[in-house]
Amino acid sequence: MNALQAIARRVRLWLSLVRFSHTLFALPFALGALVVAEGGAPRLRVALLVLACMVTARNAAMAFNRLADRKFDAENPRTKRRHLPAGLVTPGGVACFVALNGALFVLAAFGLNDLCGILAFPTLATLCGYSLLKRFTWAAHIGLGIAEAIAPCGAWLASRGELEPFPLLLGGIVLLWIAGFDIIYATQDADVDRATGLHSIPQRFGIPGALRFALVLHLLMLALGWATGFLCALPWPWDAAFAVATLAILYEHLFRKSPSLDALNQDFFLANIVVSVAMMLGMFAMPFVG
Repeated sequence: MNALQAIARRVRLWLSLVRFSHTLFALPFALGALVVAEGGAPRLRVALLVLACMVTARNAAMAFNRLADRKFDAENPRTKRRHLPAGLVTPGGVACFVALNGALFVLAAFGLNDLCGILAFPTLATLCGYSLLKRFTWAAHIGLGIAEAIAPCGAWLASRGELEPFPLLLGGIVLLWIAGFDIIYATQDADVDRATGLHSIPQRFGIPGALRFALVLHLLMLALGWATGFLCALPWPWDAAFAVATLAILYEHLFRKSPSLDALNQDFFLANIVVSVAMMLGMFAMPFVG
């Protein structure tokens, strides 16, 4: 029993390193795209391989981020207790974790089809490369949005082997949604970014400017979402799901009252769960209503 408990503790440690719970953001969009592409319940083999790709790619990217940012994390009061600065894991161990998950991602992608396998390499480079952008540009948030936008497009390719307008538009929605939230999340570190020479929109334009920037991106996301329903002639579950997403996002931007940045980030985290789950359920229903 002690051995099992020790193994369970190690598993929890590595899952917390990559904040496994945040997989909830992009995964529902990938699964929703897969269901639409498959025209209903997906083939089990395809679904399992897509899930494996999502988990391993994100694990590799998040662990690489922790590895690349360990010195900056150590200087930030908010992040100095993360695994690497706190000595809970070693840089060598994290590098092995990145390599293992990257290899598993490539293998799972080739298991889907040759195109997915070939695209796995630039995808992995994009996912990991985001971690370095804050050293060079305040637009790094857009880089994260691009990385997350790959998920629904990849799921579509896994099913059909070619892209169509719907997954591309869905990827654009994810890009704008995630980039906007990442700007809000970065408001917590504006002063630290300024002191350490890192770049971000809050560091460059100040917190009020950053929140306006995030609002613009989210308004563009909502406009693209409603346009997608019209352009792709999507059935009513898309409209119902996007109505929920619209209300959640507009409430957080326009009607919440607390001035606390911590409360703002917590509220947006919950709003993002509402958005992702609502959109997933809407896409799950679409093939069954015509």
